[in-house]
Amino acid sequence: MHVRPVPQASTAAPADVISGSAWITSLAVPEGPSRTQVDRVQFAPGARTRWHRHPLGQVLVVTEGTGYVQRQGGPAQLVRPGDTVRVAAGEWHWHGATDTSSMTHLAIEEIPGDGALTEIGDPVAGAEPTPVPAAPVTRTLVLEQRLPAPRLVELVEIRRITIAPRYGPGLHVHNGPVFGSIEAGSAVYQIEGEPESVLRPGDVFYEPEAVRIARFDAQEDGVTFIAHFPVGPGETPRLDPLES
Repeated sequence: MHVRPVPQASTAAPADVISGSAWITSLAVPEGPSRTQVDRVQFAPGARTRWHRHPLGQVLVVTEGTGYVQRQGGPAQLVRPGDTVRVAAGEWHWHGATDTSSMTHLAIEEIPGDGALTEIGDPVAGAEPTPVPAAPVTRTLVLEQRLPAPRLVELVEIRRITIAPRYGPGLHVHNGPVFGSIEAGSAVYQIEGEPESVLRPGDVFYEPEAVRIARFDAQEDGVTFIAHFPVGPGETPRLDPLES
């Protein structure tokens, strides 16, 4: 048995495989007699694969966001966190995010011993597909964060914040908790003394009150996010820069 920590690094999906922006994180590769490969794929809104087919099929497990899957000859189907999709061997299909939301899934497949590759076809044509009927209202819990101590909240201030490419506020603290979700772009996020992570569209984050935030650095594409600031009586949300 071997336990491998979840890797922080991911790579941009090749443009000849996926239309739009998507990122792939390798979680497991074939080793020894096992031919199983597992990848986490994060699709930005509107991103989707080309039509393609796998020699031995594939299993998709949706973990975040909302997306579509479609097999050739069938309707597009809406998928949400917890949904599992089994793609038959040699079945032409595509999958990706809706035009208005991101989507993340695990892609699990067996790699043929003879080295046969996935066959890539044409891009998906047309605008937003019409899905099969789905539940009129869905609710997905994306963050549940307990505060270290009870806090009196008089109002909640919500801001849309954009950080220019390759810019960051440096080491800082907030005078209250911050809850946020990434809308566009990406940023490297790190609480001082903890591992860093990359936040992308659809990801949520929590910056604790008075805790030193080492990094919130926009990457090459910049970053835009919605930040929620619970505010107590007489308070104004504040970011205090610190010397490194």
